[in-house]
Parts: sequence; C-alpha cells; structure tokens
Amino acid sequence: MLSKFINSFLDKKSPITVHAHCDGPCGVYDPASTRVAAEAVLSMTKKLIALEAPSSTDSAEWAAYSNTFSRYVAVKEEQAKETKKEILILWTDYFKPVHLETYPDLHETIWKAAKLCSACKVNIDLAQAEELMVYVEKIHSIFWASKGRSDAFVKAS
Repeated sequence: MLSKFINSFLDKKSPITVHAHCDGPCGVYDPASTRVAAEAVLSMTKKLIALEAPSSTDSAEWAAYSNTFSRYVAVKEEQAKETKKEILILWTDYFKPVHLETYPDLHETIWKAAKLCSACKVNIDLAQAEELMVYVEKIHSIFWASKGRSDAFVKAS
C-alpha cells in the first residue's frame, strides 16, 4: 500500500539533472587537508627516524619505546591513508577532462602522489615523505591555477 502511494507520488515528479561532487552539493574543494595530512606523514617519519631504542634491557624503557614507536607508526599510516583519500577526492570529484587539457601531467602527478602515499605507509623513508610533500605542492599549484588563483603553499610545521 505504502509503495503504491510512493510510486504514484514519484510518477508525478519530473526528474531534474543535478551536479555535485558528492552526496551533498557543497562545491567545497581545497587541497589544504591534503597538505596537513602529508605534513603529518613527514613529521611522523622524522620522529620515527630520530627515535632511539633503549640501550638497556629494562622492560619499562622498552615498553615506553615500543608504545611510542607503535603510536608514531599508527599516526604515519593513518595520515598517509588520509592524504591519499584527499588526493583521490580531488582527482575523481574536482578535476575534469578540461583540466587534463590544460595540465597534461595531472594524471601522472596524481598517480605518483598516490603511490607515494602507499610507500609512506609501508616504509620509514624520509626521502619518500619529502617527495610526497613535493607532489602535494604540485597538486596544490595545479588546483589553484585551475581556479585562476595563485595561493601560497604554506606549511604548518
């Protein structure tokens, strides 16, 4: 009975075409969240490299070290995942075919950035984390240029 009512209601409505990047048509895109997450990856990578294992066999020192190490790794991996997610949102929802005409290296730039996110999750490699920042800055520049703006790439750390 209810479905019959709903169907009769829907039959009276004309479909309209809508355009949105997601379920909510906010139209808000900004690579800033990508930069913040990538900076966290770089920061955690530096902290992991600087972290020194205890020289003693004291179990409390090793427990503290292990706790800190695992927390740094967890944050680094989560932020690398977040960076990748934000990059792919820009790629799949914001950038359009017209952008590829203007920025022919866009696909390769996005692909390399996403691959670097994966590498940063798996490894503790300062060079990879720094290279990720370079690609995030490239995406930032392309994004703002596509809007006719030249916003500075300002790091928080």
